[in-house]
Amino acid sequence: MSQRIEDYALIGDCETAALVGRNGSIDWLCWPAFDSDACFAAILGTPENGRWLIAPSEDVTSVSRRYLGDTLILETRFETEGGTVALVDFMPPRGKASDIVRLVRGVNGTVKMRMELIIRFGFGTNIPWVRRIDHSLLAVAGQDMTVLRSPIETRGEDLTTIAEFEIKAGETVPFVLTYGPSHLDPPERIDPDVALQETEKFWKEWSSRSTHDGEYRDLVMRSLITLKALTFGPTGGIVAAPTTSLPEKLGGSRNWDYRFCWLRDATFTLLALMNSGYTDEALAWHNWLLRAAAGAPANMQIMYGIWGQRRLLEWEASWLDGYEGAKPVRIGNAAHAQLQLDVYGELIDAFHQARMAKLQLDDEATWALECAVLNHLAEVWDHPDHGIWERRGQPRHYVFSKVMTWVAFDRAIKSAETFGFKAPLLHWRALREAIHRDVCNRGFDAEENAFVESYGSKMLDASVLLLPGVGFLPAHDSRIRGTIAAVEKRMMRDGFVLRHDPREVSEETQPIEGAFLACTLWLADAHVLAGDLDRAQALFDRIAGLANDVGLLAEEYDPVARRQAGNFPQALTHIALINTAHNLSAARHASEKPAMQRSK
Repeated sequence: MSQRIEDYALIGDCETAALVGRNGSIDWLCWPAFDSDACFAAILGTPENGRWLIAPSEDVTSVSRRYLGDTLILETRFETEGGTVALVDFMPPRGKASDIVRLVRGVNGTVKMRMELIIRFGFGTNIPWVRRIDHSLLAVAGQDMTVLRSPIETRGEDLTTIAEFEIKAGETVPFVLTYGPSHLDPPERIDPDVALQETEKFWKEWSSRSTHDGEYRDLVMRSLITLKALTFGPTGGIVAAPTTSLPEKLGGSRNWDYRFCWLRDATFTLLALMNSGYTDEALAWHNWLLRAAAGAPANMQIMYGIWGQRRLLEWEASWLDGYEGAKPVRIGNAAHAQLQLDVYGELIDAFHQARMAKLQLDDEATWALECAVLNHLAEVWDHPDHGIWERRGQPRHYVFSKVMTWVAFDRAIKSAETFGFKAPLLHWRALREAIHRDVCNRGFDAEENAFVESYGSKMLDASVLLLPGVGFLPAHDSRIRGTIAAVEKRMMRDGFVLRHDPREVSEETQPIEGAFLACTLWLADAHVLAGDLDRAQALFDRIAGLANDVGLLAEEYDPVARRQAGNFPQALTHIALINTAHNLSAARHASEKPAMQRSK
């Protein structure tokens, strides 16, 4: 039986990440990078698909967890009749190799423990050849190798490495699992105590750079640490989540691979980082965007791999049963080939925000790319596309896509005017006006008094909540007020915003997925801009209340099952939480402009 999604915590080394359950089992890890094959895939199948369990072998009376201060070092405490034991899990910042360190510490009494290591490379299929070398356990299959080092004796049993031992108060027993390419010598041994000190120092120093000094400090800091953990250090790219195929609806088939970097998240990410004082990370993200999007604008994708790869072919791991039976399990993401016009606006907006924040950019290269993108966008802005939610049916004229093409020209005009760049301003201004007029005429439904999902549709869409935030219309405009009211009337379930209008679902009133958590925060942001801080605060508190015991949030929330759903932890959710917290804090001070206001 799978654990609930919210029963997992995250550890990582800024190149990959693992999910650790409340039961002491690491049930997901792709090694050596976020987009590598998984060697622990139990969360999408069974323990036989790979996991690493360390827990008491006797009955556990209670479990509690915490991160050690502002770090990514996880401590899980197990209470038993015989005593209490603490399991400390972390991944040191990447050195020559990638390590997972697990320290078993006796707190009081004596506790009987059991360790079970099931390594299955290739997303749970490849059983490695295991042998002992120099007091180490070496597991090899194909290109992959892991080395387990511990003073505890292990034995093999049913293709599982097992250890049984007792831990007394004051004792510490280390286990270190290290990854390396199989054609090289085994990775060097590390000192677990030194690794702990270095990991704690790394995270504390990084966290100390935060400039957020407003309310919600703990939530914001945990979200920032999570965002850093989802950053691929060598390139600066940020994955949407470290997982694949955790279902958007429990038991459903809307299961996607999120271990890639979306251009759509560009501006949201920059605002979250820059508003929090992390200019180095913001610049690295900007540079990743510049490299990934380089090339012919007509070939620009909505997402790329962590190195900037373009080919993200999608296939199904048919041997995995899926999280709680939710199939298929998808590897790769076919949506990378879709036309989604909004990403052009996000790209140009991100570059404009970076300039306004005075990041040290290569303006010549960036502006050349922007001009090429805008020349292409001038030809295709009025084409139908697949929209922000990556619909896999026929393309439509999505309202948010059109609005973001307006944003692209609007920000480019402002960059040219502010920084003196050479540009065809008369042409761009004419296009900006034409797009604005087109959206207002064809994307607004007078009967509903709201902007709708797509031209000619009666359905609503949560993405239109972003219109005041991007500056398309002010929050006090009657059409924006009507849109907010319509979303609250039509698209909320138990106080949370759905991203799709439930009226379009054939299963009567049953939503096709849970509530999309970022959308609820977008509604809060719209209320901030409209000056209704109490309603914004209530929405923010509602989302904050869903965070699990260590402050993590998934993509969605199922208000019926009262469980988190979707890939976990989700970068966009944590980014939206950071930005809304900044907005609320700034808006509480009348003399300050809300931080979420993009430079327009």
